[in-house]
Amino acid sequence: MIVSASRRTDIPRWYAPWLMNRLRAGEVLVGEPYRPHRLRRYALTPEGVDAVVFWTKDPRPLLPHLDEIKAMGYHSLLQFTLTPYGADIEPGLEDKGEILAAFQALGLRLGRERVLWRYDPVLLADAINVDWHRERFRALCERLSPYTDQVTLSFLDPYPGRPMDGLRAPDHREAAELAAYFGETARAFGLSAVMCCEAGDYTRYGIGRAACIDRERLERVCGCPLELKPDRGQRPGCGCCESVDIGAYDTCPTGCRYCYANRSPGRTAAGWARHAPDSPLLAGFPGPEDEIIDADCASARASQLRLF
Repeated sequence: MIVSASRRTDIPRWYAPWLMNRLRAGEVLVGEPYRPHRLRRYALTPEGVDAVVFWTKDPRPLLPHLDEIKAMGYHSLLQFTLTPYGADIEPGLEDKGEILAAFQALGLRLGRERVLWRYDPVLLADAINVDWHRERFRALCERLSPYTDQVTLSFLDPYPGRPMDGLRAPDHREAAELAAYFGETARAFGLSAVMCCEAGDYTRYGIGRAACIDRERLERVCGCPLELKPDRGQRPGCGCCESVDIGAYDTCPTGCRYCYANRSPGRTAAGWARHAPDSPLLAGFPGPEDEIIDADCASARASQLRLF
């Protein structure tokens, strides 16, 4: 089993104490997104969890716990989003220079293969154009390439009912111009560039298809073959393998204007207020109205070594 922590909220930034309590307790409850009173109980043990994939914009609260996570027997890697946007777009993030320094420190500590950079989403606005991205993407490549081997790209996706307030995706011409620059620049700095959940073919720009939960990379992290199925629950074009997401929607206080996981500031504030570090749920406590189902938590380690 691969654990995602989390596509739905930034667990390393906001919920690191809760996560450590869940790992120490050896189990977690996760509500189904559209049936919140249907809870699945997952065993969190090194025998069943093959790897934990952390998704974050600021991992610093998690850093003091990395040695304990390793000592428990868990393998891990980080999907680390670092963009050049300011507080007008990503209001809940602190100084980007300090976050960049944390990325570099993690790359030295864990290795380039386990700290993966996300330049995501690529968006445009009144003061943000193609040239703006050119300048800042190159500067970040220069600063981050010694500490990671991959950059994941994607263009802004509008979601129904979630207004973007002046943010927009690049049009076809702008997307092609940016992709050509991103691919060439990443290659110049020794980075593999991949595109996440985009319908077009970007291979002509030297950009492959992303698999953020990537079997081959996870096998190298775990040191063994893994039998992982494609994740059918993600967006069209996603190349990920299956994982169990232990986060919850409407709980991330970072408040990024482009976020799809928070429906409104009021819902997010309510989710944050319900959080308790000692609960088995990320938001709230299980009650008598909840149905708890024990989920299959089998390891994906292959029973036989593959020859090819």
